Amino acid sequence: MIGRIIKIFSDFYYVETDKGLIEAKLRTVLKKQKADVYTGDFVELEQIDLNSMQAFISKVVKRKNLITRPKAANITQVIIVSALKEPDLNFEQLDRYIAHSEYHNIKPILCFNKEDIEDNESFKDEILNIYKPLNYQIIFTSALKKTGIEELKPILKDNTSILCGASGAGKSSLINAILNSSKIKTQTVSEKTKKGRHTTRHCELIEIEKNSFIVDTPGFSHLKFDFLLPVEIQKLFREFDKKEFNCKFKDCLHINETGCGAEKIIEKMSISRYESYKNFITEAKCYEEKISKESLKTESNIKYNKNKFITKISHKKRNTSRKTARQNIHKEEI
Repeated sequence: MIGRIIKIFSDFYYVETDKGLIEAKLRTVLKKQKADVYTGDFVELEQIDLNSMQAFISKVVKRKNLITRPKAANITQVIIVSALKEPDLNFEQLDRYIAHSEYHNIKPILCFNKEDIEDNESFKDEILNIYKPLNYQIIFTSALKKTGIEELKPILKDNTSILCGASGAGKSSLINAILNSSKIKTQTVSEKTKKGRHTTRHCELIEIEKNSFIVDTPGFSHLKFDFLLPVEIQKLFREFDKKEFNCKFKDCLHINETGCGAEKIIEKMSISRYESYKNFITEAKCYEEKISKESLKTESNIKYNKNKFITKISHKKRNTSRKTARQNIHKEEI
């Protein structure tokens, strides 16, 4: 039987199947292999007991993709939920979520919640001026007044959408508004810190209608780009994909370098986006210095090809050619 993991508690995996929700555990062989299993994974079940609705997971079906933080599999789009106010919108944090989606090659949709708060029209115009020219889909919502919810529903249809954003942005409230229920716990923003409080403790796959799912995730803010080389950061910013971009230097970071051909791009780039770009470059430089000091391989373990990030196969994992294998056998015989 094939099913899909909707949530994970400790070493229990809750799998939605045609027969209903089944509580499963990993087979010992998968534990020994230290198999990675995540919310959203499709799995094969065996030793199924329909009376107790329990089974064992024997295999993880090959996944289409995996978002590393929060960890969820087989996602078709990312809904980045930000509050217009309470807590105040942090443009750099928003750019982190966007760049994270671009890195995983998963479509990001920008959802700005709490539209019911007054005096935000000029702020909305600023958001549109920054992100609309980059062809990001933008929607404004209010979970409290349920505005924008009907516009959001068609976007979610026939997709597995992961909702991510800082705590207090209203992700859980949005889900409740979509479901027209109070299934998901919510909490107000702290008056003392003006920050959101964590209400969601784990990733959970929620079915809103047939073939349409939302992954509710815990809010988080610590997301750095200290795993890429500096030159790879520009691939995460759509500004550098435009026709005006004609920098001739492959290793140029487009930060005050002599002869850089990205001046026109940078001039049109919003101040907040360029500041985010420079901050991400700084984090990537820390990674570059780290691997240099540790005498590790300076080449990234990913490559960018045909508008996609592709994981490189390490030399150790490459299959030995038949010719080399025959030569090795010959040496052993000698």
